[in-house]
Amino acid sequence: AVPAEAEPAYGTKVFAVEAAGSEAIPEAERHGRPLHLLWTWISPNMEFATVFIGVLAVAVFGLSFGQALSALLLGTGLASLCLGLLSKDGPLHGLPQMALSRLAFGHLGNRVPAAVNTLTAGLGWFAVNSVSAALAVNTLFGLPKIPSLLIVGAVQILVGFLGHNLIHRVERFAVPVLIAVFLTATVITLGKAHLGAAGHGGGTGGFLLTAGAAFGYAGGWTPFAADYTRYLPSTSPKWQTGLWPAVGNFCSNAVLLAAGAASATIATDPNASPTAAFTGLLPHLVADLTLAAIILGGICANALNIYSAAVSFTTLGIRLPVRSLRAWAVVVFGVLGTSVALTGLQDSGTRYENFLLIISYWIGPWIAVYFTERFLTRRDDVRGRLTDPRYTNWSGVLSFLIGAVVSIWLFSNQSYYTGPIAKAHPAIGDITSAVGFTLAVLCHLTLRRIPALGPSPDASAGR
Repeated sequence: AVPAEAEPAYGTKVFAVEAAGSEAIPEAERHGRPLHLLWTWISPNMEFATVFIGVLAVAVFGLSFGQALSALLLGTGLASLCLGLLSKDGPLHGLPQMALSRLAFGHLGNRVPAAVNTLTAGLGWFAVNSVSAALAVNTLFGLPKIPSLLIVGAVQILVGFLGHNLIHRVERFAVPVLIAVFLTATVITLGKAHLGAAGHGGGTGGFLLTAGAAFGYAGGWTPFAADYTRYLPSTSPKWQTGLWPAVGNFCSNAVLLAAGAASATIATDPNASPTAAFTGLLPHLVADLTLAAIILGGICANALNIYSAAVSFTTLGIRLPVRSLRAWAVVVFGVLGTSVALTGLQDSGTRYENFLLIISYWIGPWIAVYFTERFLTRRDDVRGRLTDPRYTNWSGVLSFLIGAVVSIWLFSNQSYYTGPIAKAHPAIGDITSAVGFTLAVLCHLTLRRIPALGPSPDASAGR
């Protein structure tokens, strides 16, 4: 069963298995400073997956470098703002993000977004980032792709298995290396790029597709936000707890997105893997260092993905006779995610493009419902709602599902499925996430007024 409290023995130990799952972290266990979140959110974005979004903006969505950069920064800026706002809630309650999500969806209803987050992080994101890191190992060392993937997967699983403190330490020591290498690669790429080259018909649709992809990538971290702030002391300044994740997320993405968009204006070998095509533009030594940084960045990103997937899994209420359900969930999802990654070693570009668009579809409605409920209860003491398993809020669940299903049905615009409105008006691009967000807000404001669907009355005892 999930323990009532985290074991005090964990403390600040780095090479120890974290026992906590989704329960609140007691004050005696709290440690760290908000500034530490800066590198926690820089390192996981300093990887090839970020570069590739910039490549898509120019090579696939048809934008010029200037248009691409504007759209990329817009999507990333909005996502970073959301990440900062969500991060502020961790120290207040000591709970991970998907446990805090119970406020908007109720304990039973929250299993829907928690399950989606578990699968997208533990299988989807883990697989995508494992592929880019494995391709870098393959290119740098000449090791076959499958052994490269297995080595990368094993390292990522080990870091996630030990948990919170080791993850923060890995991100901290990786950040100076990643910044130095990727900044060098970016400067060289910008110097070779044809930044004034015209786009090839991207238009408004390409701009919105790019902004949506950037939001989907940077916003993919939002369901994890409080996972990395819940160990901070409850007295931590809220503005700092929100500022540093937002700054780290935005700045790290901005640099590599620009590098990717610039690289797409340079002719490369069409048969090369995405990582080989990017590093092929660089001098030999810098190229090798960049490949090594891509490997390190992929590990930094997937340590967060697999850890948060496991934490989300513990919020589902599944009871198993193991000492640390979170730790063993990391192993299970790591193995499954690596298996999924095996299918993406070929044609990784197309698969990644589709995944980026799909991932943003559910995050928009989830953020919409959570922020709406958080605003409506801003003056309430919500501790009872977060801890009482009887608490329900079916309005949140219905609004989330309506926002996601209707927006995907009508507005999705990618190769797996194109909605009727997107098909009839292709110039609008893919605005699924924006429509889902707006629709979910309107639905929740309306449905929440219905007594049978709104917050259950017994939760008001915490006021």
